[in-house]
Amino acid sequence: MSRSIRALCLLTLALLAPHLIRAEESAISEGWKSAQPGWSYEFPRDHGPHRFFKTEWWYATGNLADEQGHEYGFQLTFFRQGIRPGEKPANASRFRVMDLPFAHFAFTDVSGKTFRYYQCSSRGAFGEAGFGTPAGSGGSGGRMAWLEGWLMEQLPDGSFHLKSQGKTETGVERSIDLVLVPDRPPLVHGHDGISPKSSVPGHASHYYSLTRVRASGSVTIDGKVHKVGGLVWFDHEWATNSLEAGEAGWDWSGLHLSNGDDLMLFRIRNAEGKTVFLSGTLRDAQGVVTNLHDLEMTPQGTWKSPHTGGLYPSGMEVSIPSRNLTLTLTPKIRDQELVLAPFAYWEGAVRGEGKSGNHPVTAEGYLELTGYGGKVIGVNGK
Repeated sequence: MSRSIRALCLLTLALLAPHLIRAEESAISEGWKSAQPGWSYEFPRDHGPHRFFKTEWWYATGNLADEQGHEYGFQLTFFRQGIRPGEKPANASRFRVMDLPFAHFAFTDVSGKTFRYYQCSSRGAFGEAGFGTPAGSGGSGGRMAWLEGWLMEQLPDGSFHLKSQGKTETGVERSIDLVLVPDRPPLVHGHDGISPKSSVPGHASHYYSLTRVRASGSVTIDGKVHKVGGLVWFDHEWATNSLEAGEAGWDWSGLHLSNGDDLMLFRIRNAEGKTVFLSGTLRDAQGVVTNLHDLEMTPQGTWKSPHTGGLYPSGMEVSIPSRNLTLTLTPKIRDQELVLAPFAYWEGAVRGEGKSGNHPVTAEGYLELTGYGGKVIGVNGK
């Protein structure tokens, strides 16, 4: 989903005041492009940056387990927030900034019942941060996004490499080092090359996912390395004007179902908490893709953040009548809130239980909840 509250990106759009939306729309007249129908996706080209769009992010979430059966979850997101449209001129000073790179890394130790999160940003003037287009399978691979020691790249064999570490004064507190092998081709969301974010034309993004990616590698917890494996969901999305005035946040989830289905769903809410737009995509085990039009997402219960005072749903009921599918999503641990300026959001590992037809089904994945986290500094004039 238009997951821009993965920070300054559409994060800034998710909780936006109307004047911020007007500024975003006016960006179109300043050389920025909007997401329009007819985009033809090409890979590896579209794994790389799209510098004529103001907001872009590369996002991976995963549920992992080590050889002892201990469970872990992670989120790694790289953001590109455009400052000037287009490529940097060849003769420009290295200090000329075309975009702002920053990243979020969060790690859930499910078995240990702990959650940690980290943020990193850089001007990238000396190559310590940036974005690139990989050469792809049969080529030399290449970096897609990097920021100091945090990395997302495609390897020459077509697999991907993720690396990130959260440090404290005493050393590396949490880290991941994973190789990802996609089991399925890229899945494009929406229709005609765009993923609508409103029933009103003109509010959309370009959005695809690698939905079922096998991960192997290691995680580090307080200096101790654990070999792990599991499944990862990867998103890449870019836009300039996706949300409308009055929209206060969204709920998004990417799920791996035990019957082999992959499910992406999101709802956008207004300031009163009412659903103003719903969308979803389901790819079944045979590879058949369905754009969902009868999706329901119903928050269940309440969790009050001890950090921000925000009132978040403590679970989510999902219903898709056309697929005869129901799921109840429950956080693997309750407190998975990232408190990062200028606002906070909940992004965490979840498990699901329900039915597909007359058969029981389970799910694992991630749930993102934005616009609930109490006071928001720097947005809406607060």
